[in-house]
Amino acid sequence: MQYRSQAVAKPYFVAAIALFVGQILFGLIIGLQYVVGDFLFPAIPFNVARMVHTNLLIVWLLFGFMGAAYYIVPEESERELESPKLALALFWIFLVAGALTILGYLLVPYAGLAKLTGNGAFPTMGREFLEQPTITKLGIVVVALGFLYNIGMTVLRGRKTVISLVLLMGLAGLAVFFLFSFYNPDNLVKDKYFWWWVVHLWVEGVWELILGSILAFVLIKVTGVDREVIEKWLYLIIAMTLITGIVGTGHHYYWIGTPGYWKWLGSVFSALEPIPFFMMTVFAFNMVNRRRREHPNKAATLWALGTSVMAFLGAGVWGFLHTLAPVNYYTHGTQITAAHGHMAFYGAYVMINLTIISYAMPLLRGRTAANSNRQQVLEMWAFWLMTVSIVFITLFLTAAGILQVWLQRAAETPMPYMVVQEKIALFYWLREITGLVFLAGLVAYIASFFVGADEPEAALAGGGAVQGAPASRLRRESL
Repeated sequence: MQYRSQAVAKPYFVAAIALFVGQILFGLIIGLQYVVGDFLFPAIPFNVARMVHTNLLIVWLLFGFMGAAYYIVPEESERELESPKLALALFWIFLVAGALTILGYLLVPYAGLAKLTGNGAFPTMGREFLEQPTITKLGIVVVALGFLYNIGMTVLRGRKTVISLVLLMGLAGLAVFFLFSFYNPDNLVKDKYFWWWVVHLWVEGVWELILGSILAFVLIKVTGVDREVIEKWLYLIIAMTLITGIVGTGHHYYWIGTPGYWKWLGSVFSALEPIPFFMMTVFAFNMVNRRRREHPNKAATLWALGTSVMAFLGAGVWGFLHTLAPVNYYTHGTQITAAHGHMAFYGAYVMINLTIISYAMPLLRGRTAANSNRQQVLEMWAFWLMTVSIVFITLFLTAAGILQVWLQRAAETPMPYMVVQEKIALFYWLREITGLVFLAGLVAYIASFFVGADEPEAALAGGGAVQGAPASRLRRESL
């Protein structure tokens, strides 16, 4: 760790992992409720469990992004963080607000929670993924403003690199587009239209900038490849992300009452969206193949490569499968969408968070460069258990979705929704079993922080990463 203020990233990473566990547990509850409808009812109804599952996903990813920014920006800017105390204060505000919101979901009926938090005076609740009470949303804005001030001032007063500027642009976009969660028009078409400005332009727009910058940072550290080479790749990836992702929002506008030209625009541009993910895969493997040093943190390198592959498969390939309007006419809102969502979120954003945590946590815990060999072996087992599990979860949901499309929408005598759900129950059981394997992988991942922690760290080989040196020195050495 080169700068003391980078230490503020540690509580963000710890909170992210704890919330990740909660997200997976509620995912297993939902999965079981698909086949055992009254499981935990009425204590935790399906709609509440699903809301907690998706909200925890968003919140823990945000904790991870913020921790990543607090770790990366001081090193890229070659100066301490503008205000470590502000970063820690915002951490506790965000964590307490998030915990109270989740408890509100679980302990108070949603309508009562809306009344209790004054939603009637400023209504913003009731929309998927944006269910948070208005007061929570206002708290998120306060945290985002403080966070952007802290990161922005650190960048502006320090060395400016492509990585830090792209990261800052992504984080600023994340904050700006969240403001549309406060716009809640009575017109349902307008409501859905601008709702996607938050949901789509986050995950298929500005979040990809954050993903690209974190991946570039880790690859510079673990490969020693010239910064200039990696930054050129980053320029191309970001350009393609913005070109395809912004207009690609149109693939959400097919059936909500918007003009028909969105079917053409959405189909063409969203069909191009796999390109930046494919470039990211080529980029990551190219950099690792050209590496100039053997970094001892093999686990972080594995996560980095895995991110590029799984993001391409989940967001790129599985997204393309049902993005064209004629295909989407049948597949919209089926389990094929769920299959795409699971692999895309895991490949693109879960894995990039685990990549930066895998790289940074050994340093934040006092290591020189990497965990012990035993810890890394356990972490790599976790990688494979979670990754293979999510592949099978995606395949089972895809099979369920194809059968659902046929029975419910394409057959000459379509069946009712609930009848079809019974027909595809086998795939839900298989998904649940695979979900338990995923949980085992997550347990192994957490165990890797403790098992073997008292053993010596993996040895540097081939001129491994030079820790404690300014980034500029690393840059000169790589030339």
